[in-house]
Amino acid sequence: MRRVDLGIGVVAGIVAGGIGAGTVVALTADGREDKEPRSAAASQTPEATEAEPFAAEQPALPKQSKKTRLPAVPAVPVTDIDASTVALRWGSSGGNVTGYRVYDGTKLLAAGNGNKLEIKGLKACRSYRLEVVAFNAQGESKRRTLQLKTRGCTPSAGNPTATAYLHLGWGRPPEVKTVMRETGIRSFTMAFVLSGGGCDPAWDGSRPLRGGVDARTIADIKEAGGSVQISFGGWSGRKLGPACSSPEEYAAAVQKVIDAHGPAAVDFDMENDDELKDAAVQDRILRGLKIVKRDNPGIKVVITMSTGKDGPDTWGLRLIRQAKALGVDVDNYTIMPFNFNGSDLYADTVGAAEGLKRALTSTWGWSDRTAYSRMGISGMNGHSDQKEVTTPATWKAIRDWSSARGLGRLAFWSVNRDRPCPGDVVSTCSGVDQTPWQFTRITAGF
Repeated sequence: MRRVDLGIGVVAGIVAGGIGAGTVVALTADGREDKEPRSAAASQTPEATEAEPFAAEQPALPKQSKKTRLPAVPAVPVTDIDASTVALRWGSSGGNVTGYRVYDGTKLLAAGNGNKLEIKGLKACRSYRLEVVAFNAQGESKRRTLQLKTRGCTPSAGNPTATAYLHLGWGRPPEVKTVMRETGIRSFTMAFVLSGGGCDPAWDGSRPLRGGVDARTIADIKEAGGSVQISFGGWSGRKLGPACSSPEEYAAAVQKVIDAHGPAAVDFDMENDDELKDAAVQDRILRGLKIVKRDNPGIKVVITMSTGKDGPDTWGLRLIRQAKALGVDVDNYTIMPFNFNGSDLYADTVGAAEGLKRALTSTWGWSDRTAYSRMGISGMNGHSDQKEVTTPATWKAIRDWSSARGLGRLAFWSVNRDRPCPGDVVSTCSGVDQTPWQFTRITAGF
């Protein structure tokens, strides 16, 4: 693995181990998992116990003088884990401390005189064993040991899906293999299929289904081990819902796209007057989706809709109730909690999601657990069109809330904007302070 100078140490390679996803486990001195009961807060900052340094793993150290003692073992590291990054922070050790070192077994990963370190370039869904020691002229303290696993495991059937919207006709789209390699993301939602004239589907209403940049990008994603969801509709443009004359014609248009690209899911973005707020078009789309589900049982169907702070509005509630009345088995209902005059995007997103959950439980008779699993959140990174602000920290909090409740989908608009720039609403960057692809990296940890 390449070496990276982080300014507070040099990071080298790391060897994978084998424990559960997204976990941090403290070890006892003899290497066993510490079974001591912990509170929920403690599970985030585990009380790793002191582990005696192994003689075979330690360099020869000068004899300890009577006047200077070895430093005390560092306090428990705090870890922030994503698909490709682990951030460590530990409390200062007692005694005379020159600096700190981080090991993976016998391999020195980093050294510095500060008490924090971010290790980048890790592989998604891999296990690692890290050890932190304090040192001075007399030698090293006992080791503080953690085992952890990076996020970003590829979803399997029934598991959550993390996905980033990618629009190839807008906003300086990135090279997908680079983003996948640097963030751990494995799914992109390709936007948008519109009417290319009548009920004939086309990318953005003008680019061909086959042989164009969209088809090539989808092939690149799959070649790199990823999958795609394909989004129909969106805010603007000529939509297939109003353009098609019948449910059968609408289903046939969707089938053309499925046959061309073989997506894992099809996403129907209904947020404007021409589809969401037209009862006849709603019913046409829903009846068409019933045919799509019948003919493609292995493909998930997602409906993405606008929302208020308390959940779906009157038209969104009608959509959910009509799906039930018409017997349409929608796999996931995703809301877009932005552009609704939000002030606290975390609190407003949670409020909107809880409103969606209430609508699903009351309509379908599902338990809370089932409703959460059939829900999704699709945020907008950085500044929304209404200048609402979602920072990386806010998005991480939304992701963690969604993970804790077992939501079935987490998405954001869009990877085209996942770059830093001064505060404004533009198509090529988020308008907030961030690192490149930071929202994608956070999403990949869902």
